[in-house]
Amino acid sequence: MQDDDNLSEIDIQDQKIIDNKELNIYEALVPVVILMGLLAYNIFFVEDQEWFGAYTNQIILLMGGFVAFIGGMLNKVSPLIMIKEIWENLKSVFVPIMILFLVGALAGTWLVSGVIPAMVYYGLQVLNPSIFLPASVIICAIISIATGSSWTTSATVGIALIGIGGALGIHPGMIAGAVISGAYFGDKMSPLSDTTNLAPAMAGTDLFTHIRYMSITTVPTIIITLIVFSIISANIDPAGSADVSGLLASIDSTFNISPLLFLVPGAVIALILLKTKPLAALGVGVLLAAVFAFIFQPDVLSSLADSNITAITNSIFTDTQIATDNEKLNDLFNAGGMQGMLWTIFLICCAMVFGGVMDAIGALARITKALLSVASTVFGLFASTVISCLGLNTIASDQYLAIVIPGKMFKKAFEDKGLAPENLSRTLEDSGTVTSVLIPWNTCGAYQSGVLGVGVGEYFVYAIFNWLSPFTTLFFAALNIKIKMLKEK
Repeated sequence: MQDDDNLSEIDIQDQKIIDNKELNIYEALVPVVILMGLLAYNIFFVEDQEWFGAYTNQIILLMGGFVAFIGGMLNKVSPLIMIKEIWENLKSVFVPIMILFLVGALAGTWLVSGVIPAMVYYGLQVLNPSIFLPASVIICAIISIATGSSWTTSATVGIALIGIGGALGIHPGMIAGAVISGAYFGDKMSPLSDTTNLAPAMAGTDLFTHIRYMSITTVPTIIITLIVFSIISANIDPAGSADVSGLLASIDSTFNISPLLFLVPGAVIALILLKTKPLAALGVGVLLAAVFAFIFQPDVLSSLADSNITAITNSIFTDTQIATDNEKLNDLFNAGGMQGMLWTIFLICCAMVFGGVMDAIGALARITKALLSVASTVFGLFASTVISCLGLNTIASDQYLAIVIPGKMFKKAFEDKGLAPENLSRTLEDSGTVTSVLIPWNTCGAYQSGVLGVGVGEYFVYAIFNWLSPFTTLFFAALNIKIKMLKEK
């Protein structure tokens, strides 16, 4: 889930879904087929997956957007309308982009201030490979429930867990999968989450009815996730823990480690709990870390630049690498600053261009209507909703649209089948909210991979909670388990 305030709930709920009677389903699918074909070719047939260089995915998204633009022109859609919709999409991700820049700055300043090294230092003494993955799921779930934001969870404890797990020799994809699974469970179940408020608003039910009903599928899914991660952790080769004493000594000799450094992440989490704007909370985290760097790490700063101010500035904006006497830590203690987030930000912008054109020409509405037309049974209705959410996460590259459009389109169909609205709201979350992080060019997938430094392809199979959730909701629908019907008046 994206952080609060990138799109207000009122704006999202009032968003007009563009329908174009001139466009048929085959024309609507042409840009999607071309986009998927180009992406598949790049993945399976291009060495290093860099067909057009480092920005291949971004260029492919723009190519897909151009095809959709031509299709719109052929179907009498004004170029001005398409450009306006692109602009609206780009405006909608302004705050997430600012958050990404701040997360880059946060990673850099938390490194030079000793915050991340302190998290790794103390974490190595508490967590070990045999419990690390399930413990990571639980820790992230708790933080995400408290903050209502998977993004904040990843940017704070998620980064630390990646560092600790890396030092223990655990595959980064496994760690990222555990972090994301826990973060999205907490995100779904938190009344502070914007998508958890948005889904019932779209379906026509209330927040707490939605959360209670959603727990029917969400709790079994997180239990299965914990069991799988426990099995994986129990079979991890503990060789990574053998060098813990050496790692601790290296960290201690490079940084001034103190429990006081935890005041910085503590302040950020406290501000989020107090419902401070994410930009303000992360900004405070950057400023506090800069102050703590001057106080606790003068030697580190002097080793990075001629002046401490220059070292801090570089950590905010550009690459920072801190050398230790341990090669494993050298790989860990580097950060890209704001500059390191540019690839992710460009990916989000290109995805918004493609999604904006697809929405403007009426393709999103046409594809969703086609799915709705084949939903003749109750299970078919649930399946069509799931497919619609997954498709829109892929095509529109935004989880909000993956909730809003199916929510509006399928609301009456659920009523006509005599199904209570919480069936729809739960399905929207089980298939719209959680799967957004599994699409590399979706705003959520791009954000998580950028913040955690782990590609979607690396963590996909380990984000167990996220890909299992749609199957769980379909399983319950197929067996008619806890499917609530409307009460007769």
